[in-house]
Amino acid sequence: MYAFFKKRYIIPVLTSVFLYVGVSFREDFFEVAKQIEIFTTLFKAVNSNYVDETNPGELMDKAIKSMLADLDPYTNYFNEQDVVKFKINNTGEYTGIGAVITRKEGKLIIKEPYKNFPADKAGLKAGDEIIQIGDVNLIDFKDDASQLLKGAKNTKIDIKYLRQGKTLTTQLTLDEVEIKAVPFFGKVDDKTGYIVLSQFNKKASLETKEALEQLKKEGAERIILDLRGNPGGLLNEAVNICNLFVPKDEIIVTTKSKIEKHNNTYKTSREPIDTEIPLAILVDGKSASASEIVSGALQ
Repeated sequence: MYAFFKKRYIIPVLTSVFLYVGVSFREDFFEVAKQIEIFTTLFKAVNSNYVDETNPGELMDKAIKSMLADLDPYTNYFNEQDVVKFKINNTGEYTGIGAVITRKEGKLIIKEPYKNFPADKAGLKAGDEIIQIGDVNLIDFKDDASQLLKGAKNTKIDIKYLRQGKTLTTQLTLDEVEIKAVPFFGKVDDKTGYIVLSQFNKKASLETKEALEQLKKEGAERIILDLRGNPGGLLNEAVNICNLFVPKDEIIVTTKSKIEKHNNTYKTSREPIDTEIPLAILVDGKSASASEIVSGALQ
């Protein structure tokens, strides 16, 4: 088998592939170097000459994330803060105030305080708007204000917040927070069990298994697994959750890459809890990644 070049030289395929890769690599290297030089020049010019003060870190972060977003939804860049969030999502443990906080129209709003954790103990409720953290007034604070609510265990933080137009104050004492993968399970009627699975952290399959076994003890003959709003998480936990309802040694998902070592097949490895029980899975537009794997594989 032979390959032809423009000058009509005939050479063995092995050599032609080697030469082709070498030429391609050199061309790509010079093109990449050229584009990096253009970007560096522009980046310096913007930081030096833009009419308002710029934050180089934020500019670079947005530039990288915008570039990757143009490729596909699954190629992502994690900055330092993203890595912290990623670890929290995967372990379900962190030191903080124990509440979901959201930004809405520039305001820092308590979306959900976890029961018996610092925010709840300090009297904060869903809908409260935090307007001051320590000595920092959030009206003109443009950075990530949630970072001001993090620190070592037992750190005390004074905050000021608005509730129904009234200004109130309280003090938070940071503590270790454990986020449950299954925040709720119960029976919706005599025969139907209901399990909410909010994320796929390292405890997801264990908590789902415990909920399933408890519901069966209470007489549940069918199960609703609620994955609405679940953004995903650990792949092996998705496989283990499928394993609760699927026999051992069944293929759940495969990953494919042009890098051979990243090609993997994930199978169930344990005996299931129940392969016959009727199962309904609830999903929505925010059920992603591992949620899609579980719902698709079980379907």
